[in-house]
Amino acid sequence: MKAKVEITLKSGVLDPQGKAIEGALAGLGFDEASGVRQGKVIEFNVDAPDEAAARARVEEMCKKLLANPVMENYAISISA
Repeated sequence: MKAKVEITLKSGVLDPQGKAIEGALAGLGFDEASGVRQGKVIEFNVDAPDEAAARARVEEMCKKLLANPVMENYAISISA
């Protein structure tokens, strides 16, 4: 199964990379972009008997390594 984890900073956490991207966009004439937040996407294969088992394992991976639950939110997608 294919797992996709989208990780973003929680709303109250400062995002200096997002601010830098927003400034760069403005410098290039894209003034309409605001509130830019930067995140990351991690994709990998999971060997599991079904979608529920794959989701449970990926959830564990997020809690133990892939995301910092104090500062980040994450969303998991599983597909065959």
